[in-house]
Amino acid sequence: MKKLLFTFEGRINRQKMWFAVFIHIIAAAVVGLVFTLLWSVIPGSISEDGTYHVEGAVAIPYIVLSLAYIIFSVWSGLAVAVKRLHDRNKSGWFFLIQFVPLIGSIWYLVEVLLLKGTTGTNRFGEDAIAA
Repeated sequence: MKKLLFTFEGRINRQKMWFAVFIHIIAAAVVGLVFTLLWSVIPGSISEDGTYHVEGAVAIPYIVLSLAYIIFSVWSGLAVAVKRLHDRNKSGWFFLIQFVPLIGSIWYLVEVLLLKGTTGTNRFGEDAIAA
């Protein structure tokens, strides 16, 4: 698991990519559940416009959990994406194609989620299915 989510070397196939997507969905659900539970036990106040405010030190659990989740999701998401691009025999820098308006995100998603990786060894390592 550690090698799948946190390193940038090597290759992963589509199955492991979809597994990583599933892990990120589960992590988001857990964080959402924890936020909901914290919301019910941390005192706050409702302002005149009807919004709920958590002030001062009681907001620290939200901040810590948010930062931990952001660091986890950005780092592991980038690591998995780069390894999947390596399986397609593309540099990790291809990730930046997503910043091309309209077509870039679609192209990236097709590359990493739908297309088969290169068969056999490529410049990034052994075949992800064989390894």
